[in-house]
Amino acid sequence: MRFMLLMIPKGYENAAPGTVPDADSVAAMMRYNESLQRAGVLLALDGLHPPSMGARIEFGHGKPKVLDGPFSEAKEVVGGYWMLQVKSREEAIAWASRCPASGSCVIEVRQVQELADFPGDVQAVLAQYPEIPLSRQ
Repeated sequence: MRFMLLMIPKGYENAAPGTVPDADSVAAMMRYNESLQRAGVLLALDGLHPPSMGARIEFGHGKPKVLDGPFSEAKEVVGGYWMLQVKSREEAIAWASRCPASGSCVIEVRQVQELADFPGDVQAVLAQYPEIPLSRQ
């Protein structure tokens, strides 16, 4: 099973452009990332720039509308993620619990939808697009 661990650092929704973690935090996180890799569960990971450098596209008004960050209504934002391949939700939670995150962070654990999770009619639609890199487990 694949799980995405979403890092949600409190206050990051208001971070200035170019905000990055300090070297000690990065060193601790890299040791954690290395442990994920050594265990063979790490598929991907990335940190994200703050919302002040991003954009949102709204689709509710007939045509797409681009809004530049920061986003005043944002209460929580994703600061980065890990994609893990593990045997269970409990294992994903165990790995997330080992993260050296600061006391102002939350990690959300979400299972990735696999093809087998969808009913037959949806699987038939997805099967029409074999070139799209979906997990077809």
